[in-house]
Amino acid sequence: MKRPPPLRTDGSNAFARHSMQERVPRIARDVLDRNRDYSSGVRGAVERLARDIESDAPLRAPRPPAPDVTEWTAAHAEHAGETWLGTEWFHAELAFYRELVHACRFWETGRDPFATQKEEELSGERPWSRLETVAARGEAKREERISTLLEACLWGNRVDLSYAVAASRADGEDGDLLVDERTAALPLLTHRGARVHVIADNAGTELALDLALIAALLEEPATRVTIHVKMQPTFVSDAMACDVWQLLAHMRARGGAFRALVECLDECFRAGRLELVPDPFWTAPRFLWQAPAHVRESFASATIVVLKGDANYRRLIGDALWPPTTPLAEACAYFPSPVVCLRTMKSDPIVGLPAALAERLDTSHSGWRVDGKRGVVQTVVR
Repeated sequence: MKRPPPLRTDGSNAFARHSMQERVPRIARDVLDRNRDYSSGVRGAVERLARDIESDAPLRAPRPPAPDVTEWTAAHAEHAGETWLGTEWFHAELAFYRELVHACRFWETGRDPFATQKEEELSGERPWSRLETVAARGEAKREERISTLLEACLWGNRVDLSYAVAASRADGEDGDLLVDERTAALPLLTHRGARVHVIADNAGTELALDLALIAALLEEPATRVTIHVKMQPTFVSDAMACDVWQLLAHMRARGGAFRALVECLDECFRAGRLELVPDPFWTAPRFLWQAPAHVRESFASATIVVLKGDANYRRLIGDALWPPTTPLAEACAYFPSPVVCLRTMKSDPIVGLPAALAERLDTSHSGWRVDGKRGVVQTVVR
C-alpha cells in the first residue's frame, strides 16, 4: 500500500510544529518544577534538552543505559543529521520522551519524572466519580454494560496529562462521537473464550475505566485479557505496569465497590486470565506494521484488540494525513486480527469518516482534529 508521507515538525503541519516547539519544552520544564529535589546534573540535562529543541539542535544519538539502545540506534540512523524541528513528528515525540527519561536517570533509579502528576490524578475525585457513574449501571445486561463501558473508556481517553486542553473536558456531548461502531465489536468482546488484547494509553482516570471494562469482559469464565503497557514513562501519563498496581492500591484503599473490582482483577491475575505485558516497542518510533515478530504474533491469536488513544491510533495507521474517508480496514490491512479503536482526537491523522463530515467540521470548527473534543469508536472485523 502507498501510504501518505509522515507528518513533520518543520512547519508543514502546524500542530506538529507547535507540539515540538512549544508543548514539549514546557513538559520538560514542568518536570523540573515538580521534582525540585533532582540533582543539579539532572536539572541541567533536562534544561539542555528543552533548549536543544527550541533552538532546533540535531537529534542526539541514543546512549545507554536503557534496554532499547540497539533498536533506537537503528531508528536514529534513518534520521541522522536531522534536527528536532526538521524531522518526522512521530520519531521526534518518542525521541523526546526517551531523552527526557535518560536525562532524569530513570533507568538507573526507577524514579518516574511524572509521578507527582499521576498521584495528583489518583488523589483527586475525577477517576472515582467516573467509575461510580459506570458502576451505577451494574444491573444492565452484560452486553449493554460493555457497550456503555466502551463509550466511557473512549471519553476517559481525554484525560491525558500531557494535554490539558483535552483532559479538562468531561464526558462526550451530542455530536462529539463522530463514528460509533461498537455494535460490530460487541460479539467479539463478549464471545465465550475470547482472547482480548488491550493496548493501554493513559494511567489514572482512563486506566480506571479500562479496568472496569476488563472486569466486565472477564465475567465470562473462559475469557482472557492481555494489557499492553509501556516500559518507561512517556507522554506524561501513559500507563506502565507499576501504574496499574498503584491504581489498584488506591481502589483497595477506597473500599466498597472499588475493592470488589480489585478483588475480581486480582483473582483473574492469579489464575492467569489477566496479564500485563510491558514491551519497549510501545515507546519505540516504529509503527505497528514494523512491530517485532513477538508483538505481531501475540496479536495474531487475538479474538479482538482494543486499541486506546491517539498515539496508538497513529501507530496503527501511520502518522500521516490520509483522505479522511479512507476505510480503516484499508489503512490497517496488514493488521492480523480484528481491532476496535477508542480514540479522542488530539492530532490530525484520521480515517474512516463518513463522506463530507471532515469538510463540514473544517468549516464549523477548524480545531476539531486536535482539541480532544471529538472521538471515534472504529471497528475492523476480519
